[in-house]
Amino acid sequence: MATMTLIQAINKALDEEMARDDRVVVFGEDVGKRGGVFLATEGLQQKYGPERVIDTPLSEAAIIGAAVGMAAHGMRPVAEIQFADYVFPGFDQLVSQAAKLRYRSGGQFTAPMVVRMPTGGGVKGGHHHSQSPEAHFAHTGGLKVVVVSTPYDTKGLLKSAVRDDDPVVFMEPKRLYRAIKEEVPEDDYLIPIGKAAIRREGRDITLISYGGSMVETLKAAEEMATAGIQAEVIDLRSVLPWDKDTVLNSVARTGRVLMISEAPRMASVASEVTATISEELFDQLLAPPVRVSGFDTPYPYAQDKLYMPTVTRILNAAKRVLDY
Repeated sequence: MATMTLIQAINKALDEEMARDDRVVVFGEDVGKRGGVFLATEGLQQKYGPERVIDTPLSEAAIIGAAVGMAAHGMRPVAEIQFADYVFPGFDQLVSQAAKLRYRSGGQFTAPMVVRMPTGGGVKGGHHHSQSPEAHFAHTGGLKVVVVSTPYDTKGLLKSAVRDDDPVVFMEPKRLYRAIKEEVPEDDYLIPIGKAAIRREGRDITLISYGGSMVETLKAAEEMATAGIQAEVIDLRSVLPWDKDTVLNSVARTGRVLMISEAPRMASVASEVTATISEELFDQLLAPPVRVSGFDTPYPYAQDKLYMPTVTRILNAAKRVLDY
């Protein structure tokens, strides 16, 4: 076991997959000589050469388009988008081409590719460096969408994404890159895409989150425990597909649920999860599902901390659910 940050877990996963399979190539803006703006790919070009770790022009459409072509021809590309906010010039390549390749070819072609991107706020990045656009991709059949929160999960899920035969959008909360350290196995292991993790067991209320908001969610659960309230905490880890069985089993036991996400509320992952809970468990709920989310505004520069879910916002929402 080695103690790793989330960014080190990304680097380790890519290193291991490149060593295991010479079809794996990594490319994006500044990922080669510099190792990426967050140094996620540091040292990989020196180890595997410029033909497998490729610095690209500043064109997200070209980056994702090249990945689609490589994947269709049997390679396993891992493309990095420097910030999730920058992905939109390549959006058509991802949702209209990569996501539909298996379907439009009747299974003759697939797109085994990964598009990595730092996501979320908390770094005072403002409009163009802080968005959480996972719902855009969760609305697209043919994609898989992962949003990690721990170094252990990051390594296991990224390795699974690289080996998957369909395109995976792999989202990494940038504020957690170096904020969390934990022991990560140095040997090979995989975590299945689409399987949630129960981070804390409880009987009184279910708290569901993913990505960067897991930090505040777990802190809120700890504070609730001091008041004698046992919250079960679920980390979705994947938002397409998401683990309905784990979520529904938990909420059926507790009867109360709070969904936390820093993404905007409208048409969000949080909305889908709470709607499914309402449809499937209406008669078993002791209170209406409640969401704690970002706001339906452009991500702010000056009010970064107010935009994202805080422990206080989570606790206030939990009180409403518990007092219903």
